[in-house]
Formats: sequence, structure tokens, C-alpha cells
Amino acid sequence: MLYRENGQFKTTYHTDQQIFPIGQDRLLILALVAAAFLVVPFIASEYMFRAILIPFLILSLAALGLNILVGYCGQISLGTGGFMAVGAYAAYNFLVRVDGMPVVLAILLGGVCATVVGVLFGIPSLRIKGLYLAVATLAAQFFTDWAFLRIKWFTNNSSSGSVSVGDLSVLNWTVNTPAEKYLFCLGFVALFALLAKNLVRSHIGREWMAMRDMDVAAAVIGIRPVYAKLTAFAVSSFFVGVAGALWGFVYLGSWEPAAFNIDRSFQLLFMVIIGGLGSIMGSFFGAAFIVIVPIVLDNAPILFGIPIDTATASHLTFIIFGSLIVFFLIVEPHGLARLWSVGKEKLRLWPFPH
Repeated sequence: MLYRENGQFKTTYHTDQQIFPIGQDRLLILALVAAAFLVVPFIASEYMFRAILIPFLILSLAALGLNILVGYCGQISLGTGGFMAVGAYAAYNFLVRVDGMPVVLAILLGGVCATVVGVLFGIPSLRIKGLYLAVATLAAQFFTDWAFLRIKWFTNNSSSGSVSVGDLSVLNWTVNTPAEKYLFCLGFVALFALLAKNLVRSHIGREWMAMRDMDVAAAVIGIRPVYAKLTAFAVSSFFVGVAGALWGFVYLGSWEPAAFNIDRSFQLLFMVIIGGLGSIMGSFFGAAFIVIVPIVLDNAPILFGIPIDTATASHLTFIIFGSLIVFFLIVEPHGLARLWSVGKEKLRLWPFPH
């Protein structure tokens, strides 16, 4: 009975077009954000930060970027891991080659470099679509893997091929503990999620969705396919590049090109599909599913006292995890975000179904 819109009248376009038109939704989101910033850093364990919260936040940011391209604009991409690598290595080079470079600026510049690369590989989308576009973006993945492995300049002439960053410092604040790294990532994710939500509500977001639904009809009514598709690639690559820089700087600390291989691209694509295409909330649901479910499956035999060796448990985890993905795609092809919206609709009608 608490989730109702009775008495919530909208008398202006501003109130009608706000991000969360229902007052209960606004209060819930504000409470979640406040708890994430003010409560979680004091109660979560180091394992929770390192194994769940930090990777969840960074992968959510990458999934947000991919969802803009795939979910909102309808352009298939299999090169997301490569764009993450561009962001990570570009941010690393800005940090080590420019004296006094702020960490935050280096991360954002890494996103800018990923934007340039994403637009270059997005140009084929002007002529091809579907599976052919997926293959073209897959070429970006293979090209970045080769470049960062063979061209020593990108790794600052490292003999091992791996790079590393030390403690991060932001305005005399040294980011070295797990809680501080969590807050650092959370600030990026909160700002970029708000930016993404406002972008998809704007005119450019409507152009993306028009191209996704029917590109020929969108062109007939005056939408420029070149502008719509390339801006989707640019914004998506920027988000993904920033996520790649955070993945390298905050989560890994030391990495090599294998950290951003094709498995990462498929993992992010699964996040978007499972969470829900064309949904900001779905990006977070998909990231939570991909991060938490394997950990739960790995620890399930220990919790229930089942004697099983590590290799068998690892294989069973892959089998069960893959089966869950197939199950969700069959039961709800629109993702977990659709289940969430259906649950909210039923709650608004309860206990008076019709």
C-alpha cells in the first residue's frame, strides 16, 4: 500500500520529465546512494571490497557504456575489452609520461583516447549492421590485443609486457585502502550513471533509440544516421575507456594485455543481455549477476559440507553458471530489469489486481 502515486500530481513539463517521477523511487534511490557512500565503507570487510564491491562498480560502469551502444542504439559490439584496454594503457601513459598529471585527469583522458578508437572502429557501422558489425568490432579486440602486446612503447618499454601503478593520490588524498578505492570508484560510477540517464532521456538518446528500432524510418524523419551511430560509439567508448582505466589502476594495480582479452568482451555483453537491453538499472543488475553468482557457486560446496575437489567445483561452477544464463534468456529475454519493472507494476496494483 506504500507504493502508490495518489496525490502525486505533475503540473509542469519539468516534473513530468524528471528521472524518477514517483516519489517513492526517488527516496529509495537516495537512500541507496547514501548507504553506499556513508554506511558500506564502515561495515564491509576487505574481502567484500576486493572480491565483490570494487569489481561490481567498475564492471557496472563498463556495462553502462556497452548498453548505450547495444541496448539504446542497437549496434552490436564484441570489442569492449579492447576499448577497456585502450583506456587503461592510455591513462597509464599519461600518468607516467606527463609530470604532475592528476590521476583523475589521466583516467578521463584514457576515456577520451578510447573514444577516438571507438569512433574509428564505429565507422563501418555506417554501412554494415548485425553480425557483420559484430565481426568489425571483434577486429578492434584483436588489433588492441596485438598492439599492446607487441608495441613496447605502450608499456613504457617494460621487458615483461606488464605495467603497474603505485598508490593513487587525489588532491592530497592517498587512495590505498580497499574502502578508499571503493569510494573512488563509487564516485565515478554515480556521476557517470547520472550522465547516462540524462543522455538517454535527451534528444540524442531518442535518436539512438530511433536508429535501434528502425534506421530507415529514422533517416526519413530527419535523423542523421552518421551522427547518431558515431555519437553512440563515442559515448559508449568513453564510458568503457574510463572503466578500463579504473580496472587497471584500482582493481588490478598491475596488468598485462590478457586482462582485457576477448573473454572480457563476452562477459560485458552477457551483463547487458542478462541485466536488460536499453536499461540503466539493467547494467547494474547484470554486473551483480556476473560478479556474485560465480562466487556463490564456488563457495556452495563448502557451505553445505559437500566433499568435492577444487577442479570439479570449478567445472561445475561454469556449467551451472552457463545454465543459469540460458535459463534467464529463455524465461525473461528482456533481462532482470524487466522482472524488476514487472514487480514494481504489480506492487502498484496490490492488493487490487485487475
